Amino acid sequence: MPLTIGVPRETFAGEKRVATVPEVVEKLIKLGFAVVVESGAGDAANCGDDAYRAAGAEVVADAASLFAKVDIVFKVRAPNGDEVGMLKEDTTLIGFIWPAQNPELMQALAARKVTVLAIDALPRQLSRAQKMDALTSQAGVAGYRAVIEAANAFGRFFNGQITAAGKVPPAKVFIAGAGVAGLAAIGTAAGLGAIVRANDTRAEVADQVKSLGGEFVKVEYEEEGSGGGGYAKVMSEGFQQAQRDMYAQQAREVDIIITTALIPGKPAPKLITAEMVKSMKPGSVIVDMAAEQGGNCELTEPGQIVVKHGVTIVGYTDLVSRLAKQSSTLYSNNLFRLTEELCKTKDGIINVNMEDDAIRGLTVIKDGSITWPAPPLKLPAPAAKPAAAAAAPAAKKGHGHGGASEPMSAKSLATVFGVGAVVFGLVGLYAPATFLAHFTVFVLACFIGYMVVWNVTPALHTPLMSVTNAISSIIAIGALIQVAPPLTGAADGRPTQLILGLAVFGLTLTAINMFGGFAVTRRMLAMFRK
Repeated sequence: MPLTIGVPRETFAGEKRVATVPEVVEKLIKLGFAVVVESGAGDAANCGDDAYRAAGAEVVADAASLFAKVDIVFKVRAPNGDEVGMLKEDTTLIGFIWPAQNPELMQALAARKVTVLAIDALPRQLSRAQKMDALTSQAGVAGYRAVIEAANAFGRFFNGQITAAGKVPPAKVFIAGAGVAGLAAIGTAAGLGAIVRANDTRAEVADQVKSLGGEFVKVEYEEEGSGGGGYAKVMSEGFQQAQRDMYAQQAREVDIIITTALIPGKPAPKLITAEMVKSMKPGSVIVDMAAEQGGNCELTEPGQIVVKHGVTIVGYTDLVSRLAKQSSTLYSNNLFRLTEELCKTKDGIINVNMEDDAIRGLTVIKDGSITWPAPPLKLPAPAAKPAAAAAAPAAKKGHGHGGASEPMSAKSLATVFGVGAVVFGLVGLYAPATFLAHFTVFVLACFIGYMVVWNVTPALHTPLMSVTNAISSIIAIGALIQVAPPLTGAADGRPTQLILGLAVFGLTLTAINMFGGFAVTRRMLAMFRK
């Protein structure tokens, strides 16, 4: 018998998100499930009861009625005591649980003999788990909203302007932490025209920062900062001191600081001291995205916006809820993708397969037994460095599609030209004059083509091919000659209907080739520009 999914109203103070939006309800029903929604569950996210009914869901009056008739519960926040008490035995609960921070909740849920899938425990190292990664989707929303809050509290434009009333310099924004939220903030701030700087303990994110229009500020201390699961690790005291010095310098120079540093299960590290706040220019802004876990700034007051030493410090803990519709849509899509993995038969029955690495990582309680933490993932071993080094010379030898193209040596090039000159001389002695003219053009075209391809970065070969493809449409001249009088092919000097038709058809194809080639080239080259 198909199972029923329940979507209760969130009870956490200030939470405006809803676990499933009407658009996703339709998809869940197609998987074979029935869906029940508590009345008013989506009101704060602009998802009214009528929209749920139109999507095929049943709307019930209260949480007690909902919990009594559902087999699966979709939630955003972890359930409170009353909600835990309403869970039936054998119910499956899916949502943010944070098992490490909530041991008492874990015990209470286990006592109800339910199965709990914590979306925050998803093994993010698995590439196929990305579609279910709610931490990433929600962090992206939070990073975007943090910039909006900063712009709201800041007293100037983000972008620089020169007007009749005077010159406005661009705002300088420093973002501490270039994870998902930080990268979203970088892209948003750069899009608004600000000068953006960012730092992260993981050196590999420097290219990502630059690709979004930011400048990566490096700490003058060599230490690898990558931790497990896509997070940064806790750094040594020497690194932290060098980092504080860098933060102090940035605080004096920039107008806005956005902090995102947070490792799950640990208090937020204090990156911005009271002295740094005092050194900032009057009117500056700090948005502390780690406020819910104590904050990265010493003067942050969680849930509040305060002004200290002339600096506005935004400590909102509900940044994601401030874009409730967007965040709810992304979160419900994450849950839908998870449901697809649980119900591959599309018959409304889920299978919590503990042999599946992604599902095993999510499952923190199975039929009343606590299964968290999950065993370490068996990830494929990294390729041996000597093998990679040995393969590099071999790759350099190839040309064309098999490897990176490199110019010939001077000796080889001289040999090729010498042989070509001899062949060209022999052809010139015995070939007709008309052939020689065409042959000269052919040889020059081959030479130019060779030099163009071999002296262009391999990454640009595809746009190069598309533009040369467009240029090759010069053959359209042949078709134009056939169309325009006076021409041979008919007694009166005009082309026959067959030749005229073929010429027009050829013109059509070459026009598509020409304009399409230049259009493709423009789009591809845009990918290489910031």
